[in-house]
Amino acid sequence: MAVEKPRLIRLTAIITQLQSKRIVTAKEIAEKHQVSIRTVYRDIRTLEESGIPIVTEEGKGYAIMEGYKLPPVMFTEEEANALLTAEHLILKNNDKSLADQFQNAITKIKSILRISQINKADILAQRIQIRDNRNNEKSSKYLIQLQSHIANFQVVQIEYYSLDYQRSERNIEPFALYTTNNNWILIAFCRKRNDFRAFRLDRIQQLSPSGEHFEPHKITLEQYFEECRKKYSNTPDTPLSQAQSNFATN
Repeated sequence: MAVEKPRLIRLTAIITQLQSKRIVTAKEIAEKHQVSIRTVYRDIRTLEESGIPIVTEEGKGYAIMEGYKLPPVMFTEEEANALLTAEHLILKNNDKSLADQFQNAITKIKSILRISQINKADILAQRIQIRDNRNNEKSSKYLIQLQSHIANFQVVQIEYYSLDYQRSERNIEPFALYTTNNNWILIAFCRKRNDFRAFRLDRIQQLSPSGEHFEPHKITLEQYFEECRKKYSNTPDTPLSQAQSNFATN
């Protein structure tokens, strides 16, 4: 059984948790810190009484009032090492936009580390090697841009080359992203085919927003994958990831 964190440490961690998401439920807080729901209620009340502007959304959870930010918290040595390791992994990723933006973010994070942590991070940086994608090749560049389009429900226009090198231009409604076999895959509703399709990011030659927004799709990502499994359940020799990638060629 895990030992309960000292209350001051837990309260600080709850503030960080509240700042990391728009809404956090009492259950999420209780599970993360391994305390009871009643303890969470007491902690939230303590934070409110100390001047932290916590907003309670009935039936949903808690949030920090918009525009309010506390100074950045300090990282433990283990947390700093985890971030450094993540940097090495992401810099070897095949998408240039992800590598560039994460490097910008990690530079800001490093700026608040203690000198002792920076020195240790420098030592560790010389002793980590990621052997996947050894030549650091970048085959796509639209991941970060597509994340924004997904979150803002923006229609985008793409010039796409299928796996058999057939060129097409499409208006799509970006839905989700996943990665498999070192390739990023975009799931989107294709207006040309009037159905969901899977597009490999390394096959997208041009991408631009159309200026149009679309209504959010009701299907969840889990439901999409389940539909794919049903469609390809009679073709057991075709891996799901390959079937989804090939889906874009139709």
